[in-house]
Amino acid sequence: MKYFKGSIFHTPIHGELIFIEEALIEVDEKGNIQSVFQPDDQHYQEKLEIAKTDVDFVELSKGQYFLPGFVDLHVHAPQWPQAGVALDEPLNHWLDECTFPLEAKYEDVDFAKRVYQDLVDHLLSRGTTTVLYFATAHLEASLALAKICGETGQRALVGKVVMDHPEMTPTYYRDQSAERALADTEQFIHEVQQMAPAYQQGIYPVITPRFVPSCTDESLAGLGELARQYDVHVQSHCSEGQWAHDHVIERFGKRDTEVLREFGLLTEKSVMAHCNFIDEHDGDIFIETGTAVAHCPISNAYFANGVLPVKHLKEQGVEMGLGTDISGGFSPSLWDNIKQAVMSSRMLEDGVDVTLPPSVRGVEASRISVIEAFSLATQGGGEALSLPIGVFAPGYTFDAQVLDMTAQANQITGYGVFNQPEAQLQKLLYLATPENIKQVWVQGQLVHHKS
Repeated sequence: MKYFKGSIFHTPIHGELIFIEEALIEVDEKGNIQSVFQPDDQHYQEKLEIAKTDVDFVELSKGQYFLPGFVDLHVHAPQWPQAGVALDEPLNHWLDECTFPLEAKYEDVDFAKRVYQDLVDHLLSRGTTTVLYFATAHLEASLALAKICGETGQRALVGKVVMDHPEMTPTYYRDQSAERALADTEQFIHEVQQMAPAYQQGIYPVITPRFVPSCTDESLAGLGELARQYDVHVQSHCSEGQWAHDHVIERFGKRDTEVLREFGLLTEKSVMAHCNFIDEHDGDIFIETGTAVAHCPISNAYFANGVLPVKHLKEQGVEMGLGTDISGGFSPSLWDNIKQAVMSSRMLEDGVDVTLPPSVRGVEASRISVIEAFSLATQGGGEALSLPIGVFAPGYTFDAQVLDMTAQANQITGYGVFNQPEAQLQKLLYLATPENIKQVWVQGQLVHHKS
């Protein structure tokens, strides 16, 4: 057993903050939490004495806290070199002039390995312990990403992108055919499943149609059949912006959610990114199929043409977590996206066009709290992926980040005024930088440390 002692913040239920002061967490050799003891529990002192005899015992100092590792539900790994580039351009320019030429370079596996290793290191340093990744259309480079995540210690769900529609994808960067795309996807599933047992934290293959417009009917149908056959995760973009939303309706006479469901791509293991244009009917389809939403608030501000109604969808019962959407979102940090999720929700509620009267300017009851946004980055992400992560409780994996409010490079204090636990967490969520993240643990293993 391993033992970790320190005060913890988590939200086992969406938006409901639990703080346990001086908790003692017991973790087995597989990295799974066996018990969480509070100081007034009957066996707390007995377990603490045992813990203190262990040379690997981890005990936090005053001003340090355990937070669950963050779960990023939407990262385009090959776009990492593009982060911060061309975000003032229209989406078609951003894609055609920057993104697709960049992704085409991943035919060079050595280039892919350099980029992917750097990205994984950056994400871990920001407390992101689990990531749902889009790779590229290249089989070997996509496998390299899965292996790098496994060896570095990050839990990863990786998809080889499918984009075979000849009218909607560039000639220099697409799958040769639907048949080839499906064969490569099936091979990718097999090879990731074969490498997975070597990595305790978990490496998973993901079926990944880029989005409906980039795929032929044949590839969409085939990917749905692979999802049924192999029972693996599925990811795509869904009703992200006005163009994509309208294109699918024009092509099929149906909405994204209806098309994806008919092709078998909405399941208990599906995560759809963005979803800014979905309505209550679409939400019902997500609830019926068990599909989750990856909310990407920074990226949405640039390219989505709207604000996702997070509050309404959660109240409806839709599963949801957060995504950075590198590089449509410039930041590799879910800390930044937590803040933006709150800001976007407040702008949706209050409206942005001051020429309209307040009564019609915004969408009533849309704002979320920073604690609710924190839930999306932790418990919500685990729920979306159907994995036991994001919560400090027996049966969950020990994925944690150690936050230090006393870090010399960025001290965070309330000057004796705001000392209540919830206020402390709020200050961390708004003011922490990578300097405050002292350790990151995945499945009970230390994967990042700042001295």
